[in-house]
Amino acid sequence: MTDQGPDQTADPARSWDSVIAEFGAREAVARAGGGADKQQEQRARGRLTARERIETLLDAGSFTELNTLAEHQCRDFGMDQKVFPGDGVITGHGTIAGRRVFVFSEDETVLGGSMGRVHGEKIHYMLRLAREMLAPVIGLYASGGARIQEGMDNVYGVTGMFYQNALNSGVVPQIAAIMGTASGGGAYSPALCDFILQIKGTAMFLTGPAVIKEVTGEEVSFEDLGGTRVHASKSGVVHLTANDDRHCLETIRELFGFLPQNNRERPPRVVSSDPVDRQLPELTGIVPIEPNKPYDMRKVIRAIADDGGFFEIHGAYARNIVVGFIRIGGGPVGVVANNPQFIGGCLDLDAADKAARFIRTCDAYNIPLLTLADTPGFRPGIKQEHAGIIRHGAKMLYAWTEASVPKVIVILRKLYGGSIPAMGVHEIGFDQVFAWPAAEMQMVGAEAAVRILYRREIAKAPDPDAFFAARVKEYQDLYLTPYHSAGRKVVDAVIAPADTRRQIHAALAMLENKTEPARAFRKHGNIPL
Repeated sequence: MTDQGPDQTADPARSWDSVIAEFGAREAVARAGGGADKQQEQRARGRLTARERIETLLDAGSFTELNTLAEHQCRDFGMDQKVFPGDGVITGHGTIAGRRVFVFSEDETVLGGSMGRVHGEKIHYMLRLAREMLAPVIGLYASGGARIQEGMDNVYGVTGMFYQNALNSGVVPQIAAIMGTASGGGAYSPALCDFILQIKGTAMFLTGPAVIKEVTGEEVSFEDLGGTRVHASKSGVVHLTANDDRHCLETIRELFGFLPQNNRERPPRVVSSDPVDRQLPELTGIVPIEPNKPYDMRKVIRAIADDGGFFEIHGAYARNIVVGFIRIGGGPVGVVANNPQFIGGCLDLDAADKAARFIRTCDAYNIPLLTLADTPGFRPGIKQEHAGIIRHGAKMLYAWTEASVPKVIVILRKLYGGSIPAMGVHEIGFDQVFAWPAAEMQMVGAEAAVRILYRREIAKAPDPDAFFAARVKEYQDLYLTPYHSAGRKVVDAVIAPADTRRQIHAALAMLENKTEPARAFRKHGNIPL
């Protein structure tokens, strides 16, 4: 007896040439997305197709596509007549500057980029692979939201994305780019990523203008509801904006250069020809000696950075605080700095949220942190208190305490009250604390302190104004000086402004192999959200 195996009857029309031709035809259909005419319409609007976006983002020839021929299984509402291989999203992996990255790109030419079960499955498969392979993931979003024809199948397809995004958080960097409309469920996945970029002319929202008008009677345009101006400056949802597709993809590549592959690796270094001991005499020309005179902190940051490079994050949001990436000695450093150019550099609700998120992102991916402090404290006012400034400010304290990366602070002119722990001292977990010679660091200002300490004496003095002025001067000389703090080891060193870059580099070099003792076991902390 012999094993017959499969049916031995030969199909005379079947050959390797015919099989490969069929395979090529199927791939061609998948590559065409919603059709050549729709792809051309997209190009005519100055936009790249979903596949062209991937090819532009990644190193040439490095993309390997997965699940190219996956198709939706819905047969209701005429969907059996609408079959598109790939189901409206291109997924796979490639490299950026030789480093592995997983990527997906939603295709608006296929059913408006709507997400069904298979569409969502392809994405959360990519997200899971990225976590298991410990490689970053980049999502290029352009979706009208959940595909209503598929009903509750969307729960698995769409919600599974959110689950994988959340599991990836703090394990591998996740970068989202809004390259079309991102509505409903299509907005939640980007919101769970580390960084969100948005192109001008696109919109992101949970409920669109039509629904809002029907439910609330409010009329609003797509741009005014969820455009870049709104999300970059008002809601704070978007970290970076871009003029067009190519600008967005170039920005992603630049951002990617500051991030490690995963939370177990250090961020990539580059070769820098900028001397680490370069003196900065220009800083005393940038920063006025008068404590309340405004200036642009970005100029200080660029002076300190290698070759003046500064990659700012959240630049249009909460402008009283500045966050972003620089390099010192070729190594990435996250910067958190007050900006006296806006509301005197006071901390407020949005500034606290912006800083806390950035601190936690840097800590998750092993990026050292540098604080440049120049603030009178938290912004006073009934509105701030009623909006929860205590809870929001506490986020910064929590973020600094939780962060285990090297942390260095330079106090330029002033640091008062509640902003002292919010911007960084040893007691909140900072490793090195430096101050310029004119820096003021105290719980309250001189005038406020004197009014409290000498209330009765001022009232009894023959010349209250003269007595008050003398006590203020005395308090300033005794306490509002970095030497008072240095004498109590609150400050590690008083440094010359011109020596700031060298001192920061020396501190970070010393802290490069920093380790911390094991902390008490916990599932996770309970940050005051």
